[in-house]
Amino acid sequence: MIDWVVGGLPVHALIVHLTVVIIPLAALCALLAAFWPAARRRLGIVTPLLALVALLVVPVTIWAGQWLQERVAPTPLVEHHAALGPLMLWWVIGLFVATVGQYIWHRTSHRLNGGPRIVGGLLITFVVVVAAVGSVVMVAIIGEAGAASVWTGNF
Repeated sequence: MIDWVVGGLPVHALIVHLTVVIIPLAALCALLAAFWPAARRRLGIVTPLLALVALLVVPVTIWAGQWLQERVAPTPLVEHHAALGPLMLWWVIGLFVATVGQYIWHRTSHRLNGGPRIVGGLLITFVVVVAAVGSVVMVAIIGEAGAASVWTGNF
C-alpha cells in the first residue's frame, strides 16, 4: 500500500494543483492549434504531449484522492467530489485522443483536396473544441466540489 503523504501533506492536495493547470493548458493549446495556424505550427507536438501529461496525472490524482477519502470523515460533499473525480478521466482521454488526431490531421491533410479536407478539418476542429471545453468545465466542476468539501463549514 502506498503512503500518499509528502511532507505531512496528502499527495492529492499537492498533485491536484498540477491537474488543474495542465488540463486547461492542454485545452488552450488545442484550441489555439485548431483556430490559429501559426500557433499550430509553433506548438506542434507540444499540444499532444501536454494532453499526455494530463492523461498520466489524472489517474494519480484520483488514486491519491481515494486514499485521502478513506482517511477523512465521510460527508455528502466529500462523497460528491469523490463521485465526480473519475469522470475527469474520460474527458482527459477525449482531450488526448483529440489532440493526437489534430496533430496527425494537420501533418497529413495536405495530401487531400477539396471536400474531404474541409469536412475532415471541420470534424477534427469540432472534436477538439468539445474535448477542450468539456475538460475545462469538468476541472471547474470537480474543483469546486473539492473546495466545497474542504472549506464548507470550516472557515
